[in-house]
Amino acid sequence: MRDILENSSASSQDAVNAARRAARHILRPRFYNEAVSAVSDEGYTVQLDGKPARTPAARLLAVPSPTLAQALAAEWSAQHEVIDPAKMPLTRLANAIIDGVRERPGPVAAEVEKYLASDLLCYRASAPAGLVARQAHHWDPVLAWARETLGASFDVGEGIVHITQPEAAIAAARTAIPDDAWCLGAVNVATTLTGSALIALALARGRLSAEAAWEAAHVDEDWNMERWGRDELALERRAFRFAEFAAAATVLRALSQPA
Repeated sequence: MRDILENSSASSQDAVNAARRAARHILRPRFYNEAVSAVSDEGYTVQLDGKPARTPAARLLAVPSPTLAQALAAEWSAQHEVIDPAKMPLTRLANAIIDGVRERPGPVAAEVEKYLASDLLCYRASAPAGLVARQAHHWDPVLAWARETLGASFDVGEGIVHITQPEAAIAAARTAIPDDAWCLGAVNVATTLTGSALIALALARGRLSAEAAWEAAHVDEDWNMERWGRDELALERRAFRFAEFAAAATVLRALSQPA
């Protein structure tokens, strides 16, 4: 999930981008002394010096879990002289869900479903043997989980030539895409950041930890770095993406579904 839906013709990628753009203005000075979680009629909120925090669309920043509210309050407390949205991934995700996903979940779910047709886990290397083995080690258990738990049997091939997946597999996996806006928004973010709807669904169902899911998504990248050296700029970008992924995992953990 990258931002919020801006109009009826916007894609789900657009759906994730509006809330992000709203956070990219000149940094505001910190205007509050204390940020704490609280209970309200609309859920669990963040109070800034006793006043409720709001989203870029002026909606109440209210979440369905006290754990999430506490984590949000911690992000606000961690801001110092200025409020830096880049350092508040959970708040950005909450804003996107409240201001966008909650009102138009259909395109967001459709974006997750699109990844099922070309999931990362189904495209394997033919060589070297070490990479082939590492992909199998991280990816085969997720595919087995999808087959055994979701009833979704996906085909696997070598290289990048498109694999037409069985409609029955996509239909079965589609049923695991959450209806709840909070879980859906988090799964969308996890999907786009990993390139795998199956990894995101396994994370949502508790089959994978956040660390295992992130490692599985970066098998190829890690393999290349081990052989050709570290790219510090790429690692910096990856750390930023992991913070967003960890925010999604926090939402899913707080609203955990059965495996």
